[in-house]
Amino acid sequence: MSKKSFSRRDFLKGSLFTASGLVAANLFSFIEYRRSRAQGQRLRAAMSSAGLAGTWNAQGQEAALRWGELLGVDITWFDGEFDAAIQRGKIDQMATEQWDFVAMQPGAIGTLVDPVQAMIDNGIPVIDMDTLIAPLDQLQSMGILTLIAPNNVFMSESVVAKLIEKMGGAGKIAHIGGAPGHTGAQARGQGFYNVVNRYPDVQIVDDQPADWDVAKAAALTESVLNSHPDLKAIFADNDDMALAARQAVVNAGLGDQVFVGGVDAMQPAIQAVADGQLVATARNSATRIHGWAVIAGAYAATVGLEQARAEVPFFVLADGPAIYGDIDANPDLAAEPWKLNNYGLSPAAGLIWAEDQLVF
Repeated sequence: MSKKSFSRRDFLKGSLFTASGLVAANLFSFIEYRRSRAQGQRLRAAMSSAGLAGTWNAQGQEAALRWGELLGVDITWFDGEFDAAIQRGKIDQMATEQWDFVAMQPGAIGTLVDPVQAMIDNGIPVIDMDTLIAPLDQLQSMGILTLIAPNNVFMSESVVAKLIEKMGGAGKIAHIGGAPGHTGAQARGQGFYNVVNRYPDVQIVDDQPADWDVAKAAALTESVLNSHPDLKAIFADNDDMALAARQAVVNAGLGDQVFVGGVDAMQPAIQAVADGQLVATARNSATRIHGWAVIAGAYAATVGLEQARAEVPFFVLADGPAIYGDIDANPDLAAEPWKLNNYGLSPAAGLIWAEDQLVF
């Protein structure tokens, strides 16, 4: 079908025969439809993230803008600057304008409710990305189109379990948290305690927030090492802080003693895991969370908010694996490597490549 002959009726007709959920849009037909309208019927969207100074947020913005280009969406970005008051002021500004859809990652729960509710009441589809604008029951009553988010507890538990394995199930561990009001950070903290509490011989000697700030993370690491030179492990709520903590550990001459892990599986962290500098990370897919938000928002703007609410699930899990440096080299399976974890190979290069393509 040529672009010239592809109509909204064709798109909607094709959509009737697909399953419910995001695929109800029949993504490839939807892309074709939006590209055929990209010049004369572009959409106008607003997006916000907690702070573009973070590598995860910056990657998410890149993915969103790429999807915007593909779907004919002009996106205006409102950077939260890792400051809840600043982000609130920018969302207040956002709420004074008309948008085809809005998507945002709040820096703290509860701080954006009033302007978001005003936009929803004005008929604007709103997508919640990664962290909660409000508690789940309130999100639903507000009329949020969808929440696209990772399993923060799983990611944290996976990394902390590997750290404690490396510790031999005993010793001192520290936690460097994100922003206290950030629901993702709260969930990662919960995952940390879920695992540590299973090990009576593991002692938590420090647990403080660094607000996603690498300088604060480095300073906290230096402080805990001064107080506890026998420290065995550090878990940080994101990779940026984990890498800063790791550098502080190395600077203190304790690189072989203190194990460090983080969350997000950004490319430098994946490479650090492969190189033995970090013990583990877990993928929080900025590319999928932000990209899917643009797809869901553009779809709602195309078919109408009520139809989109009937088809797009309220919660969409953007899952991702835990990533370890271990290579499965079981000699008994050497002749059948497909029975080994990851075929007995390192997944690092492939995951970095997929992330570079904004699909992982």
